[in-house]
Amino acid sequence: MSNENAFAIANALVFPQWLLMLAAPRWRVTNWLTSTLVIPALLAVMYAYYLFTSTGGSLDFMSFATLKGVMTLFQQGGEQVMLAGWIHYLAFDLVAGCWILRDAQQRGIAHGWLIPCLLFCFMLGPLGMLLYVIVRAATSQRQGA
Repeated sequence: MSNENAFAIANALVFPQWLLMLAAPRWRVTNWLTSTLVIPALLAVMYAYYLFTSTGGSLDFMSFATLKGVMTLFQQGGEQVMLAGWIHYLAFDLVAGCWILRDAQQRGIAHGWLIPCLLFCFMLGPLGMLLYVIVRAATSQRQGA
């Protein structure tokens, strides 16, 4: 499979779940997806394949210890390492989005407050998590008052 096809498949795997989390957050399918994390698990398999095939099966874990090491890893691994990196983002942003949705539901936070958090998490990962932490703190202060 070409790298472009793998990129398209990875993106296609996450998009429906993000839509469900935004539009049908309490539907049983959405609940199943967010609790089983099946899509991030599939992405993890893709990630492992592209990461280890791009490095010839031997990954120097010390490369992660310095910025220069990470830059070298990306430069030498080329397109496949970049693809693995993108899949890594997709998987962990989706895990964060699942956590946001489940945590907010347990806390009784209105879904309207989550929509910007989930959108930011989908597009800008950590900023969506930060926004949710702010929403969570603000709503718990209001609920406690």
